[in-house]
Amino acid sequence: MYIIVGLGNPGKQYENTRHNLGFITVDRLADRHDIRITKIKHKALVGEGRISGQKVVLVKPQTFMNLSGNSVREVLEYYKEEPEHLIVVYDDIDIPAGTVRLRKKGSAGTHNGMRSIIYDIQSDQFPRLRVGIGGERKMPLDRYVLGGFTKEEKPLLEAAVDRGVGALETLLSKGIDIAMSECNVKSESGEKEKNEFSEH
Repeated sequence: MYIIVGLGNPGKQYENTRHNLGFITVDRLADRHDIRITKIKHKALVGEGRISGQKVVLVKPQTFMNLSGNSVREVLEYYKEEPEHLIVVYDDIDIPAGTVRLRKKGSAGTHNGMRSIIYDIQSDQFPRLRVGIGGERKMPLDRYVLGGFTKEEKPLLEAAVDRGVGALETLLSKGIDIAMSECNVKSESGEKEKNEFSEH
């Protein structure tokens, strides 16, 4: 069984913001597999179902980003799962907008939600899917991540969310190594295309 956690902030005012791309990606995955993320438990909205033959629990912590670990720790304890079967999906300011990266494990980087999870579960040995939101910004970091998408960003991030969902499906059906090779290579080629396009 896999526990797939999307990170974000609860509340209407945060729904379509850069910092909620974890929620948005997990919602898209749920829609594609008819899973309803509606149960309220473990300080989160939770839905259970099957994807690619695997039992999954989809989780959207309702604690606000900086305390995401409280919820994730409770979920892991309740389902008696090891961190290796946790997958966290979140926005990342440190990679270009529209890029998707899948990794087996690692540090939190600059992301407070990830810092909270690693601190609370006392492990960084779990896969994570990062959706890039980096790029030029003319405002403080907090305003940028909590801001809505620009017209230019929308199609980029829509495509990134779809690629992220595909990477999660591949991970569940074929394992993380194949998912990483497909997702990260596609992501890099997309980045190159975008850079070439912007030079003309």
